[in-house]
Order: sequence, then C-alpha cells, then structure tokens
Amino acid sequence: MGHLISLEGRRALVTGGGRGIGRSIALALANAGADVAVAARSKAELETVANEINALSRRGLWLVLDLMSREAIGPGVKRAADELGGLDILVNNAGGTIHDGALLNPLDHDPRAFEDNIFLNLIQAFYATKAALPNMIRQKWGRIINIGSCGGDHHGMGPVSYATAKHGLVGFTRSMAYAVAPHGININVISAGLTESRALDWEQMARWYKLESVEEVRKKVVEKTALKRVLHPDEYGPVAVLLASDQSAAITGQVIGVDAGYLV
Repeated sequence: MGHLISLEGRRALVTGGGRGIGRSIALALANAGADVAVAARSKAELETVANEINALSRRGLWLVLDLMSREAIGPGVKRAADELGGLDILVNNAGGTIHDGALLNPLDHDPRAFEDNIFLNLIQAFYATKAALPNMIRQKWGRIINIGSCGGDHHGMGPVSYATAKHGLVGFTRSMAYAVAPHGININVISAGLTESRALDWEQMARWYKLESVEEVRKKVVEKTALKRVLHPDEYGPVAVLLASDQSAAITGQVIGVDAGYLV
C-alpha cells in the first residue's frame, strides 16, 4: 500500500536529528519519500540515522553542526542544501535544557544558563530559518516546522528559560507566517509533550519540582494529560510528514499539540 502523503523529490534538514524526536521525524520524512540531512554534534548518532535513511532507499546525509554557534549555523544549513541539491523542508528540532542553573525559580536562575537556554531553544531556530529561506523563496515553496513544547503553551512548565524560549518560538512562528506566506512557505509549531527519550531526565524533574522520587514526578505529570501517558518519539513523525507536505497548504502559523492532551 502506497503512502497517502508523498514527499517524493523533497529535500529536508532536521536539526537535532541524531536521536529522539529528531531521529523519528527524519525517518518519517524519508519513509514518505524525502531525502534528509540530519545535523547535530554527535557524529556517531548522525551516521547511524543517515544509514537508516539510506536503507529506506532515500539519500541520508549527516552533518556535524554546533547549533550553539552563530557562526556555524548558516554555513551548515547552506552545506546541507548544496549537498541535497536544494532545501524544501526545515525541521528546527534541536533544543532542551543545558546547565544545572536552568531552574524553575527565576530568582535562582543563573544568567548565563538563562541566555544559553534561550539561544538553544529559540535563537538558533531563527538562524537556521534565515539560512534556509533563500532556497525556499527561490523555488516559491517551503515548509518550516519548529518543535516547541507544552512548556510554550502553559505557564510554569519546566525551567524559566526553557518556557520563555518555547513561548518565544510560538511568537516567532506566528510572525514569520505572515512574512513568508507570499513566497509559498508555511511555518508551524509541533508542541511536544513529555516524551520517553534521553532528553527526559526524570531525576532532574524531581529536583525541579522538589519531589522525593521519580515515581512522584512521573505521576504528577501523567495525571495532567488526558491520555494519562508519556509519548514515544515515533508519534511525532506522522504529524511532521503532514506539515511538510502539499496537503498542509492551508496550515500556517499554527501550534499543533502532540502532547497526550496536556492540561486540555
């Protein structure tokens, strides 16, 4: 049975594509017919994903890229576009929390940790988008998917810097939707819920929420979801494929929640 949605002939770049949600989205795009470049800092993980993409009879390209470097992001995106022969789809997936100073209480927040988390979760997406746009504008077609968080939809979810950045990512997406629409480019947010991956550190979350055990914090979070569960990375791929396709022509500037019904 063929794919209901085809990305045949499309070329995509997924940042943070070596594991977790990024890996799953990269493989879903490839499975739908796209050639996919994955970018992050871990060469071994990227090579593995690129090989998995190649096994799907699509071109997989890995690119070691420091997404905390302003100077590296633009040339990295350009290299991916050059090697793929163009760029139709950008998935700004890279993000997370860095530094022990990324705390819930703003009064305890280390200023450097705050700035670095804002860069990782918001500003690098701006640089990557800016670098990808010339290709999309030239061909009058493009899809940009920003991976947000339920922490960008609800007050008090996660460290202050992370929540601030993810709220900012929504504003960036909605503003850019108007700017790029005349060029045939759509931009949306997938708002991710808590997902079983290496990025989900239950012990750290227990410290943030001042709870005694992983079991307590897991119960606290799961009870806030309508589906009463934590997500798996593979659940994001189908939504990303839709947003990356021609079928999403009428969808732009939107926040699509894939979060098990968090606080609905």
